[in-house]
Amino acid sequence: MHGFEVLADPVRRRILELLAGGAQTAGEIVAVIGREFSISQPAVSQHLKILRDQRFTVVHKDGTRRYYELDPAVLVELEGWLAGLHPPVLAALEALETEIARGKRERRSRDVVPPTIRRPDERRRSS
Repeated sequence: MHGFEVLADPVRRRILELLAGGAQTAGEIVAVIGREFSISQPAVSQHLKILRDQRFTVVHKDGTRRYYELDPAVLVELEGWLAGLHPPVLAALEALETEIARGKRERRSRDVVPPTIRRPDERRRSS
């Protein structure tokens, strides 16, 4: 599963948002996610497993409790991948902006009606 597939799920994104505030026990996560998404403890556990397997979280055991926290390494990796898209996307947006401006100029120049040109013999008649 690719990192963005992990992030595609709203439940997993919400779990990561919770963990951005600091480590939480599995029980604390289940309580919030279960309430917000109306899903069972096993369903939340499955999401936690995916996050752990894909290196989005690390787990620390303290007795019988499991504490989940964000693993920043995978976030840095995804951020680097996105940064690689930045220059080509910016270049494409700048080219689009140039084309839009050119189109607007062309439209304005077509909308301007040139003054009526009279033949020399018409000017004499109106004078």
